Amino acid sequence: MSTAIASARLRALNAGSAASTHLAECLAVDFGALLQAVAPTLPPAAIQRMRAAAGKGITQRMALAAALLREAGQGDVQHWQAHPSDTVRGWACYLIGADAQATLADKLQAMHPLADDPHFGVREWAWLALRSDIVAGPLDALALLQPWAQQPSLHLRRFACEALRPRGVWATHIALFKQQPEHALPLLETLADDPERYVQDSVGNWLNDAGKSQPDWVRDVCTRWQSTRDSIANAYIRKRALRSL
Repeated sequence: MSTAIASARLRALNAGSAASTHLAECLAVDFGALLQAVAPTLPPAAIQRMRAAAGKGITQRMALAAALLREAGQGDVQHWQAHPSDTVRGWACYLIGADAQATLADKLQAMHPLADDPHFGVREWAWLALRSDIVAGPLDALALLQPWAQQPSLHLRRFACEALRPRGVWATHIALFKQQPEHALPLLETLADDPERYVQDSVGNWLNDAGKSQPDWVRDVCTRWQSTRDSIANAYIRKRALRSL
């Protein structure tokens, strides 16, 4: 991924002095170099562990970076969530997600500013870092996130939907919502006419996920919406939901 990125730009990303501007830059960051740059007092063995994980998937490396910071007594979320590097702010997300003493409600409260971060990547790490908690208790997560679907921030509204998607490329699936997607219908109804394309995409994708295992349910929802909702937003959501059914 790094071949198309100028060397000076890559050095800035690896030094933590710049934020990525697209996915290729996110994936090109050298976690070992970045960790050493932003946390220079970490033990050499910690940096070596990070470098040794270079071949692992990015979500595994995100979690490892957070674990190494915590093990070294440098797990202050407030410090890292203010960092200029989006990757480092993502580590803050994983510090929150891996807090064994916190409930999901606690974690969501702590994650709030990161879920509303101006950077697209941080917003994705915010829900991915909580995915194991959500998978473990999807109905509890749904109840906690329902109010987020009514927030003024489009980022938080999207988070409420995206965090609960039945399937995901980088995320563990939520078995309950794959088989019984109707549990999430109140949240989907809340967002069914959302004016923001960023949120509409997530709602459409949620339904498309569900349609891979419960296509008739998704068709029924979309048919009902077609007769009860006349917004341009909902028409877009329905088209996205049904695109592969």
